[in-house]
Amino acid sequence: MFARLGTQAPLYCHVSLAHAALSVQFHGIPVNTGRGDALGRGIGRRLKITGKTDLMRLDKFLSQHLGISRALVLRELRGKRVTVDGEIIKQGSFQLLPQHEVRFDGNPLQQIIGLRYFMLHKPQGYVCSTDDPDHPTVLYFMDEPVPDKLHAAGRLDIDTTGLVLMTDDGQWSHRITSPKHHCEKTYRVTLAEPLSGDAARQITEGVMLHGETLPTRPAVLEALSETEVRLTISEGRYHQVKRMFAATGNRVETLHRESIGAIVLDEDLQPGEYRPLTREEIDSIGAPVKK
Repeated sequence: MFARLGTQAPLYCHVSLAHAALSVQFHGIPVNTGRGDALGRGIGRRLKITGKTDLMRLDKFLSQHLGISRALVLRELRGKRVTVDGEIIKQGSFQLLPQHEVRFDGNPLQQIIGLRYFMLHKPQGYVCSTDDPDHPTVLYFMDEPVPDKLHAAGRLDIDTTGLVLMTDDGQWSHRITSPKHHCEKTYRVTLAEPLSGDAARQITEGVMLHGETLPTRPAVLEALSETEVRLTISEGRYHQVKRMFAATGNRVETLHRESIGAIVLDEDLQPGEYRPLTREEIDSIGAPVKK
């Protein structure tokens, strides 16, 4: 199955049926669930349910879907605008089960059950934060219900391209970003100048970065041409790859992330496209990387 991304040039991504969202209309008008006014943001979204129980209060569910306060939710409930399995419900304390069908003004509000994991081929010009007043974010490409609940597990700079993992599983992403886990990331790097033998030695053995007190951990370096290398590091310091080569007197021209741990960017994904991770890919995070 394919899903269209965004409202500009057509972009499509592979989406499994497990993650496919139903198209939703509000009074006959298609709703963009990722943007819009407070009411429009909620229509058609699916909600992640977490915790030890599958139950959720109806007022909390509606507040997160519609982007309005609990007080306004109670007003909408009293106005008989909400049904559960076809029955009008006016009590905010009503306990929802995953199999319940909730509608607002006749429009379905779907629940998300379980955590979500995606790989995105990030293009240049987008930041990996969930909200930025000055730049577009990678959430623009995530044509998923409640996209603002997703975050990047390992960010890339605005001008860096390649693999970004998007999830709403904080513990899983911590295994990628926490320094103690030493999760490996591999980059394809284009340099301004040919890499000297001495510079290559510094990179692989550990280089002292400006303003730091400890050198970088040993890295794996593969020369692809005089000015292009493949670099694997097991840290995530601020602008680390660019600073490593700057410390040797060189400059990074382009930077592209190819893999995180055992997860390799799908070659079928074009910039701006994404797909759900497989169970094997999800489980690989935190497991030893097979060489």
